[in-house]
Amino acid sequence: MAIMFYEKDCDLGVLKGKTIAVIGYGSQGHAHALNAKESGLKVIVGLYEGSKSWKRAEEAGLTVKTAADAAAAADFIMILINDEKQAKLYQESIKPALKPGKTLAFAHGFNIHFGQIIPPPDINVVMIAPKGPGHTVREQYQAGAGVPCLIAVHQDATGDAKRLGLAYAAAIGGARAGVLETTFKEETETDLFGEQAVLCGGVSALMKAGYEVLTEAGYQPESAYFEVMHEMKLIIDLVNRGGLSFMRFSISDTAEYGDYVSGPKVITEDTKNAMRQILKEIQNGTFAREWILENQVNRPNFNRMRAIEAQHPIEKVGKELRSMMSWLQKSEK
Repeated sequence: MAIMFYEKDCDLGVLKGKTIAVIGYGSQGHAHALNAKESGLKVIVGLYEGSKSWKRAEEAGLTVKTAADAAAAADFIMILINDEKQAKLYQESIKPALKPGKTLAFAHGFNIHFGQIIPPPDINVVMIAPKGPGHTVREQYQAGAGVPCLIAVHQDATGDAKRLGLAYAAAIGGARAGVLETTFKEETETDLFGEQAVLCGGVSALMKAGYEVLTEAGYQPESAYFEVMHEMKLIIDLVNRGGLSFMRFSISDTAEYGDYVSGPKVITEDTKNAMRQILKEIQNGTFAREWILENQVNRPNFNRMRAIEAQHPIEKVGKELRSMMSWLQKSEK
């Protein structure tokens, strides 16, 4: 049975008087730092010398130090830089600052679960993972709401690691929406699977395939784009609001009937078997090893695939159409 925590279950006071270091000031970093500061906690941001984010964080009223100095000054250290950069940063800047009783926190379990970071046994290791982009974490907090979070404890050296993690979840607004207890293993493997098989890899491939089928059949690229990509958000917003049943209630009966009879023809048992193989390669570490090695050789395959995907016709047509939608132009920059 799932265990959920809310604001009533969190004591923000356990972090009062402590220093929180947020390492990184990107999408998640800026949201965590600003939300925690506005919740009344003492926050410092850790960045590398020369970071473009240094001035931006200071202008937001935050104290900024190098990652090493921030970690040394902090009681609670939240690492919010890219997965592939964390191990090097940890060895160089975080590990020397880990005095007994400190808490090391993550928003994704990748480096702990796959053994890229192995903290000493006398510190707490926790995860507070918002289930949404950083900009949404910030926007929801400012609106008086929050983005649900996951919490996990990998090491409890002080006996109150979960209480500290819950307090942090409350500070960034997550406890307003709910905090689900999990493990580093479950979060890491399900998160990677969701990204690869459904949310990013699956959806991207599905939209491109639909676009290609329509344009190969002679339909206008613009019509194809609107049907298979632009309307995706409209449908997902309905699902997010009330599940599949609300989405089906909101669309036409014709569309709902098409959902029932055609969905299973696209997502077949072969598709599920491919998903099972993706999950297996996540669970046995194959994906992690490939991604770690890819970064060690300066990402030749990653950069090649990124360049190829950027040239797909659906991207070119979509950019032209979005340029005519004034409300979307800001996000294109």
